[in-house]
Amino acid sequence: MAEAVETMDGWYCLHDFRVMDWTSWKLASVDERQAAIEEFQNWLSNMEQVEEANKGSQLAYKIIGHKADVMFMIMRPTMDELQEIETTFDKTKLASYMTKSFSYLSVVELSKYMSKPGVDIEQKPEVQARLKPILPRWDYMCFYPMDKRRMNEDNWYSLEKDARSKLMYEHSKTGRKYAGQIKQIITGSFGFDDWEWGVTLFAHDPLPIKKLVYEMRFDEVSARYGEFGDFYFGNILTIEAASDYFHI
Repeated sequence: MAEAVETMDGWYCLHDFRVMDWTSWKLASVDERQAAIEEFQNWLSNMEQVEEANKGSQLAYKIIGHKADVMFMIMRPTMDELQEIETTFDKTKLASYMTKSFSYLSVVELSKYMSKPGVDIEQKPEVQARLKPILPRWDYMCFYPMDKRRMNEDNWYSLEKDARSKLMYEHSKTGRKYAGQIKQIITGSFGFDDWEWGVTLFAHDPLPIKKLVYEMRFDEVSARYGEFGDFYFGNILTIEAASDYFHI
């Protein structure tokens, strides 16, 4: 049996996608809409206070296309906190004008493919910062889930650990070309959701995201072993911009 690689796990993560019922929203009174927007802004503001205390992080994005209108990416130390946040939002006025189109539950994950035997790297400050990240307020976000293939000769889980380690190292070199242009957060979801990993990419310009995803498809680890779900792309939604976004 192939050896499983040990993972380092950080904050739990929920990607929560919502579709807005704009028709019903337009029929609401001006006062109703304003009250809903202010309540929503307060909900976001309360979560930002948690981030300031380094007890979590979150962002909201306006999703482009038919798959969703808004996405919340929320990170917290426990699953219970994620559920509480989700339920609290569901009880808001704005949520009553939305439906859930997709969600993804996972935990921030780093593998130990590159770590040296007998060396505990998990407690290093730079590793902890990656396991419990403050999400970047960058303009664009791309999210997609993925699996490693299990088909005949192309079965990732039957490869020896050293072979997997080499493939992941080559894959990481492609990503490092885009340092400074893209920030990436990998979350693991074995036992939590239908896919095995979630990938979230942040950028100031959308084109590097396209170029990175395209170039990585030629890495053997993707070309032979990668399976990908739907892609979601959006622009950041700040507390200040919420009034304009939901204004009718």
